[in-house]
Amino acid sequence: MIRSPFPDVPIPDLSVFDFLFDGLDADELERVALVDGSTGAETTYKQLIGQINLLAGALAARHVGVGTVVGLLCPNVPAFATVFHGILRAGATATTINSLATGEEIARQLKDAEATWLFTVSPLLPGAEDAAARLGLRPDHLVVLDGAPGHPSLRDLLGEGRKAPRIDIDPATHIAVLPYSSGTTGVPKGVELSHRNLVANVEQCKAVLDVTRNDRVLALLPFFHIYGMTVLLNIALKRRARLVTMPRFDLAEFLRIIQDHGCTYLFIAPPVGVALAKHPLVDEYDLSSVRAILSGAAPFDEALGNAVAQRIGARVRQGYGMTELSPVSHVIPPDRDDLSLGSIGVPVANVESKLIDTETGEEIEPPAEGRSAPGELLVRGPNVMIGYLNREDATRATIDDEGFLHTGDIASVDSDGVFYIVDRLKELIKYKGYQVAPAELEALLLTHPGIADAAVVGVASEEAGEVPKAFVVRAPGAEATEDDVMAFVAERVAPYKKVRLVEFIDVVPKSASGKILRKDLKAREAAPVT
Repeated sequence: MIRSPFPDVPIPDLSVFDFLFDGLDADELERVALVDGSTGAETTYKQLIGQINLLAGALAARHVGVGTVVGLLCPNVPAFATVFHGILRAGATATTINSLATGEEIARQLKDAEATWLFTVSPLLPGAEDAAARLGLRPDHLVVLDGAPGHPSLRDLLGEGRKAPRIDIDPATHIAVLPYSSGTTGVPKGVELSHRNLVANVEQCKAVLDVTRNDRVLALLPFFHIYGMTVLLNIALKRRARLVTMPRFDLAEFLRIIQDHGCTYLFIAPPVGVALAKHPLVDEYDLSSVRAILSGAAPFDEALGNAVAQRIGARVRQGYGMTELSPVSHVIPPDRDDLSLGSIGVPVANVESKLIDTETGEEIEPPAEGRSAPGELLVRGPNVMIGYLNREDATRATIDDEGFLHTGDIASVDSDGVFYIVDRLKELIKYKGYQVAPAELEALLLTHPGIADAAVVGVASEEAGEVPKAFVVRAPGAEATEDDVMAFVAERVAPYKKVRLVEFIDVVPKSASGKILRKDLKAREAAPVT
């Protein structure tokens, strides 16, 4: 077992709101917390806290509090921070939803989370109304932040002027958020993260994410994803930095915002790194304000990281985590220029890690020199989730009796305690940092009348990391084409889940127990695709 090289830090016994916003001095209150990257509109910390309290008061007046789950379907705009923290301030639980989700996917998550309210924005209203209709959600329980006929708006709720309620919760057990993750396998499940989980991860990252009050942090990573939720909404706000929001990725707009707002700290996923390293448009903008870039959400190639660092002239680091870890567990520290950008660095404070042999279950000891044999990475710490919502079986399969979370990623460790991800035990596909569960796509494919059987695997892609590829067995007499299959899936899932490649086969290889042999399918691939 390998402990973090950093000393343990105390974890405050506080709610997320009290931890982030209690006790700000006069100077901090007047600092700018959020900037709309598109319009330049600014929100100070004082204004943000006031809005959060007003929204919590309006929700409490509607009996939204402890025991209530509220859906939040919204891109990165300043109002997201108000609503997200307002929900938590009221004592309710937020389940954040991917902005690209279809009405069917939104409804599925809301139903599973037992959510009775949904906040969204007008551009996403069609999907939200579709989901609301499927679930029988009342129009007054569907709040449209920027306003829409027949629904309350954020302005309406804040305008009531109600005081925030006094709530009594146990931060260690009360569920603050329910993001959805596929874990190591299967369809997405609600990940129960307590207030303590979120507070702990902010404190654990003090030594490895050196965001300061003088930084202007570009909020490109979606707030609905745990990566953006923790490192942007929570870490950046706790450090009293300035968050510059960006609702969707467009390279020219991304570069313009960095230049015009003087952004200093970028949190990205690898596909953005590819653009920063290779796209000619980068040379047309002044990015000299950028001092640090951290990549996460998917593996980051060392050569790519070095290319980004050289071209932008900024420090580049890589981190590792997962939704179930709130999410950060390993990071290359700011002062470790000696470490390979292909590594994930060292465990953050309060984290214990170990590797186990996937065949024997025996622990793999760190070597005296060089790197160890590969094994599954296990993590224990205060950032480990409570469990999966209503899925005791999946929780037990993921968190062992000693409290170690089995990540499903294969790693090695060197003699200095530096970790490297080398493979994936889990079946999850990472498309541009988004999670795609093969089982979810396989279940959908099997509803196609022309498909008798199907399997989905991730295929390497330089641009996207991985793309979903379907291996399809046609039903007798069926004449489905590759385009038919891809169109069928595309009409029913969010864009990042779309099947990008199709291959027709005679039979899907399976074990004696009926488990799909994905390694056999991946072995058929001769070369990566772009």
